[in-house]
Amino acid sequence: MKRRIVFLAFVVLLCLWQLPLGLWASAPSDIAVSGTSFTYVISVEEAVEAGLSSYMERALTEAAADPAAKAVILEIDTLGGDVEAAQSIRKTIEACPLQTIALIRGGAISAGTYIAMSCDLIAMQPGTTIGDVEPRAGAERADEKFLSYWKAEMAALAEAHGRDKEIAKAMVDRDMVLEGIKPAGKLLTLTAQEAKEVGYADHLVADRAELKQVLGLSATVDKEVLPSKAEKIARILTNPYISPLLLMVGLAGIAIEIFTMGFGFAGIVGGICLVLYFAGHLVAGFTGWGAILLFLVGIVLLLVEMAMPGFGIPGISGILCLVAGIIMTAPTLQIGIQSLVIALLGSWVLIALALKFMTKRKFWNRLILNLKFDKNQGYISQKEDNSRYIGKRAQTTTPLRPSGIAVLEDGTRMDVVSEGGFIEPDQWVIISRIDGPRIIVIKEPTQNH
Repeated sequence: MKRRIVFLAFVVLLCLWQLPLGLWASAPSDIAVSGTSFTYVISVEEAVEAGLSSYMERALTEAAADPAAKAVILEIDTLGGDVEAAQSIRKTIEACPLQTIALIRGGAISAGTYIAMSCDLIAMQPGTTIGDVEPRAGAERADEKFLSYWKAEMAALAEAHGRDKEIAKAMVDRDMVLEGIKPAGKLLTLTAQEAKEVGYADHLVADRAELKQVLGLSATVDKEVLPSKAEKIARILTNPYISPLLLMVGLAGIAIEIFTMGFGFAGIVGGICLVLYFAGHLVAGFTGWGAILLFLVGIVLLLVEMAMPGFGIPGISGILCLVAGIIMTAPTLQIGIQSLVIALLGSWVLIALALKFMTKRKFWNRLILNLKFDKNQGYISQKEDNSRYIGKRAQTTTPLRPSGIAVLEDGTRMDVVSEGGFIEPDQWVIISRIDGPRIIVIKEPTQNH
Protein backbone atom coordinates (compact mmCIF):
# COMPACT_ATOMS: atom_id res chain seq x y z
CA MET A 1 0.00 0.00 0.00
CA LYS A 2 2.79 2.42 0.89
CA ARG A 3 4.54 1.61 -2.35
CA ARG A 4 1.30 2.39 -4.22
CA ILE A 5 1.06 5.82 -2.58
CA VAL A 6 4.70 6.64 -3.37
CA PHE A 7 4.12 5.48 -6.95
CA LEU A 8 0.97 7.63 -7.12
CA ALA A 9 2.88 10.68 -5.90
CA PHE A 10 5.50 10.01 -8.57
CA VAL A 11 2.80 9.77 -11.25
CA VAL A 12 1.26 13.08 -10.09
CA LEU A 13 4.66 14.77 -10.38
CA LEU A 14 5.39 13.16 -13.74
CA CYS A 15 2.01 14.18 -15.19
CA LEU A 16 2.53 17.79 -14.13
CA TRP A 17 6.09 17.79 -15.48
CA GLN A 18 5.21 16.27 -18.82
CA LEU A 19 2.13 18.36 -19.64
CA PRO A 20 2.07 18.83 -23.41
CA LEU A 21 3.85 22.05 -24.23
CA GLY A 22 1.48 22.75 -27.09
CA LEU A 23 -1.48 22.73 -24.76
CA TRP A 24 0.05 25.25 -22.39
CA ALA A 25 1.41 27.54 -25.05
CA SER A 26 -0.24 30.88 -25.64
CA ALA A 27 -2.40 31.33 -28.70
CA PRO A 28 -0.17 32.42 -31.59
CA SER A 29 -0.19 36.12 -32.42
CA ASP A 30 -0.46 37.51 -35.91
CA ILE A 31 2.81 37.97 -37.74
CA ALA A 32 3.70 41.64 -37.81
CA VAL A 33 3.95 43.37 -41.18
CA SER A 34 6.31 46.30 -41.57
CA GLY A 35 4.43 49.61 -41.23
CA THR A 36 1.31 47.98 -39.76
CA SER A 37 -0.10 49.31 -36.50
CA PHE A 38 -2.40 47.34 -34.23
CA THR A 39 -5.32 47.75 -31.89
CA TYR A 40 -5.17 44.94 -29.37
CA VAL A 41 -8.52 43.39 -28.43
CA ILE A 42 -8.96 41.49 -25.16
CA SER A 43 -12.17 39.75 -24.11
CA VAL A 44 -13.40 40.10 -20.52
CA GLU A 45 -16.12 37.48 -20.33
CA GLU A 46 -17.81 35.18 -17.83
CA ALA A 47 -16.85 35.38 -14.14
CA VAL A 48 -14.10 37.67 -12.93
CA GLU A 49 -11.68 35.35 -11.16
CA ALA A 50 -8.00 34.65 -10.75
CA GLY A 51 -7.72 32.83 -14.09
CA LEU A 52 -9.05 35.88 -15.96
CA SER A 53 -6.56 38.08 -14.11
CA SER A 54 -3.67 35.86 -15.21
CA TYR A 55 -4.83 35.85 -18.84
CA MET A 56 -5.27 39.65 -18.90
CA GLU A 57 -1.83 40.20 -17.41
CA ARG A 58 -0.30 38.17 -20.24
CA ALA A 59 -2.41 39.89 -22.91
CA LEU A 60 -1.69 43.44 -21.72
CA THR A 61 2.00 42.66 -21.30
CA GLU A 62 2.10 41.39 -24.89
CA ALA A 63 0.35 44.55 -26.12
CA ALA A 64 2.67 46.86 -24.17
CA ALA A 65 5.73 45.09 -25.60
CA ASP A 66 4.58 45.59 -29.22
CA PRO A 67 5.97 48.84 -30.67
CA ALA A 68 3.25 48.73 -33.35
CA ALA A 69 0.41 48.73 -30.80
CA LYS A 70 -1.65 51.94 -30.65
CA ALA A 71 -4.39 51.08 -28.14
CA VAL A 72 -6.09 48.27 -26.25
CA ILE A 73 -9.83 47.59 -26.34
CA LEU A 74 -11.31 45.49 -23.54
CA GLU A 75 -14.60 43.99 -24.70
CA ILE A 76 -16.57 43.48 -21.51
CA ASP A 77 -19.54 41.22 -20.88
CA THR A 78 -19.54 39.93 -17.31
CA LEU A 79 -21.78 39.85 -14.26
CA GLY A 80 -18.81 40.24 -11.92
CA GLY A 81 -16.92 37.93 -9.63
CA ASP A 82 -14.03 38.02 -7.18
CA VAL A 83 -13.02 41.40 -5.72
CA GLU A 84 -9.33 40.55 -5.36
CA ALA A 85 -9.14 39.39 -8.98
CA ALA A 86 -10.79 42.64 -10.11
CA GLN A 87 -8.31 44.69 -8.10
CA SER A 88 -5.43 42.77 -9.63
CA ILE A 89 -6.84 43.43 -13.11
CA ARG A 90 -7.14 47.15 -12.33
CA LYS A 91 -3.45 47.33 -11.41
CA THR A 92 -2.52 45.57 -14.64
CA ILE A 93 -4.68 47.92 -16.74
CA GLU A 94 -3.37 51.08 -15.10
CA ALA A 95 0.23 49.90 -15.52
CA CYS A 96 -0.26 49.51 -19.28
CA PRO A 97 1.37 52.42 -21.15
CA LEU A 98 -1.13 52.20 -24.01
CA GLN A 99 -4.53 53.87 -24.12
CA THR A 100 -7.12 51.46 -22.74
CA ILE A 101 -10.77 51.56 -23.83
CA ALA A 102 -13.56 49.55 -22.25
CA LEU A 103 -16.17 48.52 -24.84
CA ILE A 104 -19.21 47.24 -22.96
CA ARG A 105 -21.00 44.90 -25.33
CA GLY A 106 -23.16 43.05 -22.81
CA GLY A 107 -23.26 43.84 -19.13
CA ALA A 108 -20.52 45.40 -17.02
CA ILE A 109 -21.98 44.50 -13.64
CA SER A 110 -20.28 44.53 -10.24
CA ALA A 111 -16.58 43.67 -10.77
CA GLY A 112 -17.15 44.26 -14.51
CA THR A 113 -17.97 47.90 -13.74
CA TYR A 114 -14.81 48.17 -11.64
CA ILE A 115 -12.72 46.88 -14.56
CA ALA A 116 -14.42 49.23 -17.04
CA MET A 117 -13.80 52.22 -14.76
CA SER A 118 -10.10 51.29 -14.62
CA CYS A 119 -9.78 52.11 -18.33
CA ASP A 120 -9.03 55.52 -19.84
CA LEU A 121 -12.30 55.58 -21.80
CA ILE A 122 -15.64 53.76 -21.60
CA ALA A 123 -17.77 53.04 -24.67
CA MET A 124 -21.12 51.27 -24.58
CA GLN A 125 -23.21 49.52 -27.20
CA PRO A 126 -27.01 49.90 -27.29
CA GLY A 127 -28.86 47.73 -24.76
CA THR A 128 -25.90 47.38 -22.39
CA THR A 129 -25.70 48.30 -18.71
CA ILE A 130 -23.15 49.33 -16.11
CA GLY A 131 -23.39 49.44 -12.30
CA ASP A 132 -24.66 47.37 -9.35
CA VAL A 133 -21.33 47.10 -7.54
CA GLU A 134 -22.65 46.16 -4.11
CA PRO A 135 -20.20 43.75 -2.40
CA ARG A 136 -21.70 40.42 -1.43
CA ALA A 137 -20.82 37.69 1.06
CA GLY A 138 -22.55 34.69 -0.47
CA ALA A 139 -26.22 35.53 -0.83
CA GLU A 140 -26.04 38.36 1.73
CA ARG A 141 -24.73 41.91 1.62
CA ALA A 142 -21.20 42.36 2.89
CA ASP A 143 -20.82 43.80 6.37
CA GLU A 144 -20.74 47.56 6.99
CA LYS A 145 -16.96 47.61 7.36
CA PHE A 146 -16.29 46.15 3.92
CA LEU A 147 -19.13 48.17 2.38
CA SER A 148 -17.49 51.37 3.61
CA TYR A 149 -14.11 50.29 2.24
CA TRP A 150 -15.51 49.29 -1.14
CA LYS A 151 -17.46 52.55 -1.49
CA ALA A 152 -14.27 54.52 -0.85
CA GLU A 153 -12.40 52.28 -3.32
CA MET A 154 -14.95 52.97 -6.06
CA ALA A 155 -14.94 56.70 -5.33
CA ALA A 156 -11.12 56.82 -5.52
CA LEU A 157 -11.17 54.89 -8.80
CA ALA A 158 -13.71 57.31 -10.27
CA GLU A 159 -11.67 60.33 -9.19
CA ALA A 160 -8.47 58.85 -10.62
CA HIS A 161 -10.10 58.65 -14.07
CA GLY A 162 -12.03 61.91 -13.97
CA ARG A 163 -15.47 60.46 -13.26
CA ASP A 164 -18.13 61.51 -10.75
CA LYS A 165 -17.33 59.80 -7.45
CA GLU A 166 -20.92 60.19 -6.15
CA ILE A 167 -22.17 58.10 -9.04
CA ALA A 168 -19.60 55.45 -8.14
CA LYS A 169 -20.71 55.45 -4.49
CA ALA A 170 -24.37 55.11 -5.49
CA MET A 171 -23.48 51.96 -7.43
CA VAL A 172 -22.20 50.45 -4.16
CA ASP A 173 -24.56 51.80 -1.50
CA ARG A 174 -28.28 51.20 -2.02
CA ASP A 175 -29.12 53.63 0.81
CA MET A 176 -27.63 56.62 -1.00
CA VAL A 177 -29.91 59.13 -2.70
CA LEU A 178 -28.94 61.01 -5.88
CA GLU A 179 -31.54 63.57 -6.81
CA GLY A 180 -33.09 62.76 -10.17
CA ILE A 181 -30.85 59.71 -10.64
CA LYS A 182 -31.30 57.21 -7.82
CA PRO A 183 -33.86 56.84 -5.00
CA ALA A 184 -33.04 55.24 -1.64
CA GLY A 185 -33.22 51.46 -1.37
CA LYS A 186 -32.00 50.64 -4.89
CA LEU A 187 -28.56 50.12 -6.36
CA LEU A 188 -27.61 52.34 -9.27
CA THR A 189 -27.45 50.56 -12.63
CA LEU A 190 -27.24 52.71 -15.75
CA THR A 191 -28.29 52.02 -19.31
CA ALA A 192 -25.98 53.11 -22.11
CA GLN A 193 -27.89 56.36 -22.64
CA GLU A 194 -28.06 57.11 -18.91
CA ALA A 195 -24.36 56.44 -18.54
CA LYS A 196 -23.65 58.90 -21.39
CA GLU A 197 -25.81 61.57 -19.75
CA VAL A 198 -24.00 61.35 -16.39
CA GLY A 199 -20.55 61.17 -17.97
CA TYR A 200 -19.79 57.51 -17.34
CA ALA A 201 -19.92 56.50 -21.02
CA ASP A 202 -17.59 58.55 -23.20
CA HIS A 203 -19.01 57.11 -26.42
CA LEU A 204 -22.12 55.25 -27.60
CA VAL A 205 -21.22 53.00 -30.53
CA ALA A 206 -22.82 50.17 -32.49
CA ASP A 207 -19.73 47.96 -32.54
CA ARG A 208 -15.96 47.82 -32.40
CA ALA A 209 -15.53 49.19 -35.93
CA GLU A 210 -17.49 52.35 -35.07
CA LEU A 211 -15.51 52.77 -31.85
CA LYS A 212 -12.23 52.62 -33.78
CA GLN A 213 -13.56 55.17 -36.24
CA VAL A 214 -14.54 57.55 -33.43
CA LEU A 215 -11.11 57.19 -31.82
CA GLY A 216 -9.18 57.55 -35.06
CA LEU A 217 -7.98 53.97 -35.04
CA SER A 218 -9.63 52.80 -38.24
CA ALA A 219 -6.28 52.39 -39.98
CA THR A 220 -5.04 49.93 -37.35
CA VAL A 221 -5.42 46.17 -37.62
CA ASP A 222 -7.27 44.31 -34.89
CA LYS A 223 -5.11 41.85 -33.02
CA GLU A 224 -7.20 39.67 -30.74
CA VAL A 225 -5.21 38.15 -27.90
CA LEU A 226 -7.08 34.91 -27.37
CA PRO A 227 -6.64 32.76 -24.30
CA SER A 228 -4.63 29.61 -24.94
CA LYS A 229 -6.20 26.21 -24.42
CA ALA A 230 -4.33 25.96 -21.16
CA GLU A 231 -5.64 29.34 -19.96
CA LYS A 232 -9.20 28.31 -20.80
CA ILE A 233 -8.77 25.08 -18.85
CA ALA A 234 -6.98 26.92 -16.03
CA ARG A 235 -9.90 29.35 -15.69
CA ILE A 236 -12.19 26.39 -15.09
CA LEU A 237 -9.81 24.59 -12.72
CA THR A 238 -9.06 27.72 -10.67
CA ASN A 239 -12.70 28.74 -10.42
CA PRO A 240 -13.46 29.39 -6.71
CA TYR A 241 -16.20 26.74 -6.86
CA ILE A 242 -14.29 24.09 -8.83
CA SER A 243 -10.87 24.40 -7.18
CA PRO A 244 -11.93 23.42 -3.61
CA LEU A 245 -13.96 20.55 -5.06
CA LEU A 246 -10.91 19.12 -6.85
CA LEU A 247 -8.82 19.48 -3.70
CA MET A 248 -11.54 17.86 -1.60
CA VAL A 249 -11.86 14.80 -3.84
CA GLY A 250 -8.08 14.59 -4.17
CA LEU A 251 -7.42 14.57 -0.42
CA ALA A 252 -10.30 12.16 0.23
CA GLY A 253 -9.09 9.79 -2.49
CA ILE A 254 -5.55 9.66 -1.12
CA ALA A 255 -6.83 9.17 2.45
CA ILE A 256 -9.13 6.31 1.38
CA GLU A 257 -6.25 4.76 -0.57
CA ILE A 258 -4.13 4.79 2.59
CA PHE A 259 -6.89 3.26 4.70
CA THR A 260 -7.94 0.57 2.23
CA MET A 261 -5.59 -2.28 1.40
CA GLY A 262 -5.36 -3.19 -2.27
CA PHE A 263 -8.21 -1.01 -3.57
CA GLY A 264 -6.74 1.47 -6.08
CA PHE A 265 -9.76 3.26 -7.59
CA ALA A 266 -9.95 5.96 -4.90
CA GLY A 267 -6.24 6.67 -5.24
CA ILE A 268 -6.49 6.99 -9.02
CA VAL A 269 -9.41 9.43 -8.81
CA GLY A 270 -7.71 11.37 -6.02
CA GLY A 271 -4.46 11.55 -7.98
CA ILE A 272 -6.23 12.83 -11.10
CA CYS A 273 -8.01 15.54 -9.08
CA LEU A 274 -4.74 16.65 -7.49
CA VAL A 275 -3.05 16.78 -10.90
CA LEU A 276 -5.88 18.98 -12.19
CA TYR A 277 -5.79 21.19 -9.09
CA PHE A 278 -2.06 21.85 -9.24
CA ALA A 279 -1.89 21.98 -13.06
CA GLY A 280 -4.58 24.68 -13.22
CA HIS A 281 -2.80 26.88 -10.70
CA LEU A 282 0.58 26.19 -12.28
CA VAL A 283 -0.59 27.26 -15.74
CA ALA A 284 -2.41 30.31 -14.36
CA GLY A 285 0.89 31.42 -12.85
CA PHE A 286 -0.30 31.30 -9.23
CA THR A 287 2.26 28.77 -8.10
CA GLY A 288 5.55 27.15 -8.99
CA TRP A 289 7.13 23.75 -8.62
CA GLY A 290 8.21 24.55 -5.06
CA ALA A 291 4.64 24.40 -3.71
CA ILE A 292 3.91 21.18 -5.61
CA LEU A 293 7.07 19.47 -4.37
CA LEU A 294 6.28 20.64 -0.83
CA PHE A 295 2.86 18.97 -1.06
CA LEU A 296 4.40 15.70 -2.31
CA VAL A 297 7.03 15.79 0.45
CA GLY A 298 4.16 16.08 2.92
CA ILE A 299 2.59 12.88 1.58
CA VAL A 300 5.91 11.04 1.83
CA LEU A 301 6.46 12.22 5.41
CA LEU A 302 3.00 10.99 6.41
CA LEU A 303 3.83 7.59 4.92
CA VAL A 304 7.04 7.55 6.95
CA GLU A 305 4.99 8.37 10.05
CA MET A 306 2.69 5.41 9.38
CA ALA A 307 5.67 3.07 9.55
CA MET A 308 6.74 4.40 12.95
CA PRO A 309 5.21 3.97 16.41
CA GLY A 310 3.25 6.87 17.87
CA PHE A 311 2.96 10.26 16.23
CA GLY A 312 6.08 12.38 15.94
CA ILE A 313 8.14 14.75 13.87
CA PRO A 314 7.50 13.13 10.42
CA GLY A 315 3.73 13.27 10.94
CA ILE A 316 3.71 16.88 12.14
CA SER A 317 6.13 17.93 9.40
CA GLY A 318 4.03 16.11 6.79
CA ILE A 319 0.85 17.90 7.81
CA LEU A 320 2.62 21.27 7.79
CA CYS A 321 4.06 20.56 4.32
CA LEU A 322 0.64 19.58 2.96
CA VAL A 323 -1.02 22.69 4.37
CA ALA A 324 1.79 24.98 3.19
CA GLY A 325 1.79 23.44 -0.30
CA ILE A 326 -1.96 23.93 -0.70
CA ILE A 327 -1.95 27.52 0.57
CA MET A 328 1.10 28.47 -1.51
CA THR A 329 -0.62 27.11 -4.61
CA ALA A 330 -3.64 29.43 -4.26
CA PRO A 331 -3.65 32.95 -5.78
CA THR A 332 -3.98 34.59 -2.34
CA LEU A 333 -3.62 33.57 1.29
CA GLN A 334 -7.34 34.06 1.90
CA ILE A 335 -8.36 31.90 -1.04
CA GLY A 336 -5.84 29.26 -0.01
CA ILE A 337 -7.18 29.03 3.54
CA GLN A 338 -10.79 28.98 2.33
CA SER A 339 -10.06 26.22 -0.18
CA LEU A 340 -8.20 24.18 2.45
CA VAL A 341 -11.00 24.45 5.04
CA ILE A 342 -13.69 23.54 2.48
CA ALA A 343 -11.60 20.64 1.19
CA LEU A 344 -10.89 19.24 4.66
CA LEU A 345 -14.52 19.38 5.75
CA GLY A 346 -15.72 17.91 2.46
CA SER A 347 -13.09 15.17 2.44
CA TRP A 348 -14.14 14.02 5.93
CA VAL A 349 -17.68 13.65 4.64
CA LEU A 350 -16.50 11.73 1.57
CA ILE A 351 -14.30 9.43 3.65
CA ALA A 352 -17.18 8.69 6.04
CA LEU A 353 -19.53 7.95 3.14
CA ALA A 354 -16.93 5.80 1.41
CA LEU A 355 -16.29 3.69 4.49
CA LYS A 356 -20.03 3.28 5.04
CA PHE A 357 -20.48 2.23 1.41
CA MET A 358 -17.59 -0.22 1.59
CA THR A 359 -19.06 -1.74 4.73
CA LYS A 360 -22.38 -2.35 3.00
CA ARG A 361 -20.68 -3.67 -0.13
CA LYS A 362 -18.34 -5.91 1.92
CA PHE A 363 -15.30 -3.88 0.98
CA TRP A 364 -14.66 -3.53 4.71
CA ASN A 365 -12.81 -6.84 4.63
CA ARG A 366 -9.99 -4.95 2.96
CA LEU A 367 -9.59 -2.80 6.07
CA ILE A 368 -9.23 -5.59 8.63
CA LEU A 369 -7.15 -8.67 9.19
CA ASN A 370 -8.81 -11.36 7.08
CA LEU A 371 -6.76 -14.49 7.81
CA LYS A 372 -8.08 -17.87 8.95
CA PHE A 373 -6.60 -19.16 12.19
CA ASP A 374 -7.01 -22.96 12.48
CA LYS A 375 -6.52 -24.92 15.70
CA ASN A 376 -4.19 -27.23 13.78
CA GLN A 377 -1.83 -24.28 13.36
CA GLY A 378 -1.91 -23.48 17.08
CA TYR A 379 -4.57 -20.75 16.99
CA ILE A 380 -7.53 -20.63 19.34
CA SER A 381 -11.14 -20.12 18.36
CA GLN A 382 -12.64 -16.69 19.05
CA LYS A 383 -15.92 -18.42 19.94
CA GLU A 384 -14.34 -20.08 22.96
CA ASP A 385 -14.43 -18.58 26.45
CA ASN A 386 -11.13 -16.75 26.59
CA SER A 387 -11.51 -15.45 30.13
CA ARG A 388 -9.20 -18.24 31.37
CA TYR A 389 -6.29 -16.48 29.65
CA ILE A 390 -6.58 -13.30 31.74
CA GLY A 391 -3.28 -12.70 33.57
CA LYS A 392 -1.26 -15.06 31.36
CA ARG A 393 1.95 -14.00 29.67
CA ALA A 394 2.55 -14.05 25.93
CA GLN A 395 5.26 -12.89 23.56
CA THR A 396 4.47 -10.77 20.52
CA THR A 397 5.57 -12.19 17.17
CA THR A 398 4.36 -9.20 15.12
CA PRO A 399 4.09 -5.48 15.93
CA LEU A 400 0.84 -4.54 17.69
CA ARG A 401 -0.59 -1.43 15.90
CA PRO A 402 -2.73 -2.00 17.90
CA SER A 403 -3.58 -5.53 16.69
CA GLY A 404 -1.19 -8.36 15.94
CA ILE A 405 -0.14 -11.87 16.94
CA ALA A 406 1.19 -13.13 20.27
CA VAL A 407 2.18 -16.64 21.49
CA LEU A 408 1.41 -17.92 24.99
CA GLU A 409 4.10 -19.72 26.98
CA ASP A 410 2.42 -23.05 26.11
CA GLY A 411 2.78 -22.27 22.37
CA THR A 412 -0.82 -21.16 21.74
CA ARG A 413 -0.97 -18.43 19.07
CA MET A 414 -3.69 -15.81 19.29
CA ASP A 415 -4.86 -12.58 17.73
CA VAL A 416 -4.48 -9.83 20.33
CA VAL A 417 -5.05 -6.09 20.61
CA SER A 418 -2.79 -3.70 22.51
CA GLU A 419 -4.43 -1.51 25.13
CA GLY A 420 -1.51 0.87 25.36
CA GLY A 421 -0.74 1.67 21.73
CA PHE A 422 2.19 0.35 19.71
CA ILE A 423 4.14 -2.67 21.00
CA GLU A 424 7.19 -3.97 19.15
CA PRO A 425 7.76 -7.64 18.20
CA ASP A 426 9.41 -10.05 20.67
CA GLN A 427 8.01 -8.22 23.70
CA TRP A 428 6.38 -9.92 26.69
CA VAL A 429 2.79 -8.86 27.31
CA ILE A 430 0.09 -9.66 29.86
CA ILE A 431 -3.50 -10.48 28.90
CA SER A 432 -5.35 -7.83 30.90
CA ARG A 433 -8.97 -8.37 29.88
CA ILE A 434 -11.35 -9.92 27.37
CA ASP A 435 -13.70 -7.70 25.36
CA GLY A 436 -16.04 -9.99 23.41
CA PRO A 437 -13.89 -11.75 20.81
CA ARG A 438 -10.96 -9.40 21.44
CA ILE A 439 -8.08 -10.35 23.69
CA ILE A 440 -6.62 -7.16 25.19
CA VAL A 441 -2.99 -7.08 26.27
CA ILE A 442 -0.64 -4.65 27.98
CA LYS A 443 3.12 -4.57 27.93
CA GLU A 444 4.64 -6.42 30.86
CA PRO A 445 6.07 -3.89 33.31
CA THR A 446 9.35 -5.79 33.87
CA GLN A 447 11.41 -8.14 31.69
CA ASN A 448 13.29 -10.17 34.36
CA HIS A 449 12.92 -13.55 32.67
